[in-house]
Amino acid sequence: MTYRLLLSSIAAAALAGCAGLGNDPTATAELQPTAGNTVTGKVHFMQHKHGMVKVSGQISGFKPNSEHGFHIHEKGDCSSPDGTSAGGHFNPGNTAHGKYGHAPQHAGDLPSLRANADGVAIVNYETAQISVGSGDNDVTNRGLIVHANPDDYTTQPTGNAGARLACAVIKRQ
Repeated sequence: MTYRLLLSSIAAAALAGCAGLGNDPTATAELQPTAGNTVTGKVHFMQHKHGMVKVSGQISGFKPNSEHGFHIHEKGDCSSPDGTSAGGHFNPGNTAHGKYGHAPQHAGDLPSLRANADGVAIVNYETAQISVGSGDNDVTNRGLIVHANPDDYTTQPTGNAGARLACAVIKRQ
């Protein structure tokens, strides 16, 4: 009987330990088209314990083989028809706009989207420049914007990426 109790206790402890593995903070953004546009999609943000955020998703409604600027914006507000209610790029470090992965850059500067022949862009990368749920670079309740043009990575402060095709509020799950 003691042996069974010991095994049950070990099994319960192991399951409790595994339960914590799925508790990494996550957030989701459901992109809706701005007035006159067709771009939609869903993007997931998962904070890992090692400091990286996994960003993944699929966005559709683009012209085939096109490239588009993709940024986190300071306000989680998509109420305006053109998406400008989301404000400027998320920039808690007050740095210059730049290319993702190359300093200087805003925390909200993400890799450009590249649509395939079917007009679909797949998002799949990890980054340490943002966080989910805590810290100065927390993207929760920020805006996520897909732009009409590619980011030129130099024009300040926006990258000359053009009109906003879709907007979402990044919501904690």
